[in-house]
Amino acid sequence: MSQTPVLVDVAALERLAQKLRTESSIAVDLEADSLHSYRDKVCLLQISTPTETVLVDPLALADLAPLEPILADPAIRKIFHAADYDIRCLHRDFGFEIRGLFDTMIASQLLGEERVGLADMLQKYLEVSLDKRYQRADWSKRPLEPGMIRYAAEDTRHLHRLAALLEQRLRDAGRLSWAEEEFALLEQVRHSEQAPGPMFLRFKGAAGLDRRQLAALELLLQWRDGEACRRDRPPFKVLNNATLLGLVQAAPQTLKALESIDGISPRLVERYGRRLLALLEDAAALPEAELPSFPRGERRVREPEVEARVALLKRWRGQIAEELALDPGVLINNALLEEAARLRPRQVSELAALPLKNWQRQVLGEGLVAALAEQA
Repeated sequence: MSQTPVLVDVAALERLAQKLRTESSIAVDLEADSLHSYRDKVCLLQISTPTETVLVDPLALADLAPLEPILADPAIRKIFHAADYDIRCLHRDFGFEIRGLFDTMIASQLLGEERVGLADMLQKYLEVSLDKRYQRADWSKRPLEPGMIRYAAEDTRHLHRLAALLEQRLRDAGRLSWAEEEFALLEQVRHSEQAPGPMFLRFKGAAGLDRRQLAALELLLQWRDGEACRRDRPPFKVLNNATLLGLVQAAPQTLKALESIDGISPRLVERYGRRLLALLEDAAALPEAELPSFPRGERRVREPEVEARVALLKRWRGQIAEELALDPGVLINNALLEEAARLRPRQVSELAALPLKNWQRQVLGEGLVAALAEQA
């Protein structure tokens, strides 16, 4: 197999764009450096036509504008596998919009596949085995190793054949319109910046801490974020969440006590030990009036009748999911079932008040109303 070309100059990118304008379908993927940088970025684009695969190096190219009209052209199908993250990154980094999407993972889910990863699907349907040794590689490093280039190319090289197979299966099952609706919704997703407010609000496990522990956690999170930014590393590579939580709960006061915390190595003690102890000491010294509180929503009053209807709808969903050979969560999620239980529609027209997708309304509407009517 010849080496896949990696485009690093504008002239080559413009020639590629000219070729792609003549295609009815292209497969697309990207590699980012989220495991290696403080702010992740797109480091490589993989693009395959039915006959050729090319890699585009955005770190070498100042402008990827020639690709913008192609990706936004709904007449050219864009095949992705698990497009959500890719669509967000492409819009965030380059302002690209994706139109004409076909997501092979969503197609797999709507066909009831139990294992929907790309490697699983390619092995099952095309007998192609993917080498995943570079899955956690640092894609920001240059030059790219030959093995990394081969790995990246394989992620799109086979997508045309897989998409054609899945599209036919969707059509045969009467579910192609379901997939098309899902694709259109997915085209609209966008990257969102970190929400404002204390960092502990986005930390799993913070709700179980007392106010002084929350203060310690916030100080540690702010320090970790600053250190991660300074070193251009993901925060978890400075100190992971489990270790942070252990620090807050144990509140060690000496370097020796610090060493007993899971995840704190002698190297970490040497590098950060005194700073961590100082932050914990600062939190311990805060006046009571300055301690943060974890916001508590209004305690929901138990509604036994609604809970009973939710349970009924879950049983009904399980039966329908089994009949359709679908994962229950793909069919309709728990949040929608709870909304339906509260609304308790008595006729299909009342389902308009629920944020159901069109295909869900068509496939499930009458049954959902009928199921709720059983508990009259």
